[in-house]
Amino acid sequence: MNAVEFHAVRPADRQYIESYQPGGFRISGVRYDGSVIVLPDRCVAWGASSMAEVTSDGLAPICNAQPSVDVLLLGCGARMLPLSRTVRDALRSAGIGVDVMDTGAACRTYNVLAGEARRVAAALIAL
Repeated sequence: MNAVEFHAVRPADRQYIESYQPGGFRISGVRYDGSVIVLPDRCVAWGASSMAEVTSDGLAPICNAQPSVDVLLLGCGARMLPLSRTVRDALRSAGIGVDVMDTGAACRTYNVLAGEARRVAAALIAL
């Protein structure tokens, strides 16, 4: 798989996912190797490399984000997989809705919602 690049109007005050490729991402001009959490104002490395490694503790940067986010887009990798009820319930308790999809779809959806100035975050498992 080659890199998938996006070209669109980019909001100046938000992170923008420019591309994803096997092993990482380019977000707002910075290359990230491995999985990453994308918040409106910053990105942080994320240790999950599979859905089995997604935990509420690992998603703490999203639950504790200030300003808060309304929606988390969880990119599962090459294909969509289920999210554990424990993690889904922890996000719901924090007032965060979650949409689970493959990583490519999560990248595209994040850019659309960020462009609409929505309070969105993405947790992206690298391909």
